[in-house]
Amino acid sequence: MKKVDFDNLILFENEDYLVINKPPYLSSLDDRHEAQNILDLAKAHTPDSQLCHRLDKETSGCLVIAKNPAAYRHLAMQFESRKVNKVYHAVVEGIKEFSDELVDRNLLANNKGIAKVSKDGKPAQTVFNTLKTYYAHTLVECKPITGRLHQIRVHLAYLKSPICGDSLYGGKPLYLSSIKRRFNLKKETEELPIMQRVSLHAYSIGFKGMDDTEIFVNAPYPKDFKVLVNQLEKTS
Repeated sequence: MKKVDFDNLILFENEDYLVINKPPYLSSLDDRHEAQNILDLAKAHTPDSQLCHRLDKETSGCLVIAKNPAAYRHLAMQFESRKVNKVYHAVVEGIKEFSDELVDRNLLANNKGIAKVSKDGKPAQTVFNTLKTYYAHTLVECKPITGRLHQIRVHLAYLKSPICGDSLYGGKPLYLSSIKRRFNLKKETEELPIMQRVSLHAYSIGFKGMDDTEIFVNAPYPKDFKVLVNQLEKTS
């Protein structure tokens, strides 16, 4: 990955918090396989930076960073009392009509970082709403109430609506040839998926600042997610 300009990621900044639009394929914390990560980039910007939560490496979108210990504690309390409003967008397989669909299923993660629905797991709740249906796919709004590992991905798979490109939980890659009738590919060329990662984006986040002012931030779709949605619009 080319060197990231951290300033270009910033969506919101005040004296206590940064909200960035995390690009895909960039780890939130130290990754021995990568030359850069969000925490190191944030500390170069503000030395006392702490990540207030995490996003999976492949997931793009809103990520909040505290610029001082008091701000970190303030937001940590909001996360603990479930007062942070997080909204994700996902493209899933099939035509789904979700209307405040609550999945309340405990999740258990193993030591390989794979989660599953299990009565022995930790409580996990997510609310789903359909934003747009296409020929054979759906753009879904996902509102996690809790914050378990891979929560949205596992809960959607539980609804038999795996996220496109999420091979870990049963999602298949989405190819242009599968949605575009007149698509010609040269015989020597291997077709690549429209989006080469899990089709999940942290679209918005809302929380209270140190003075109890409401902070609400939207993260525009990154290029690959935008291309995917545009192609679904065109071919439906």
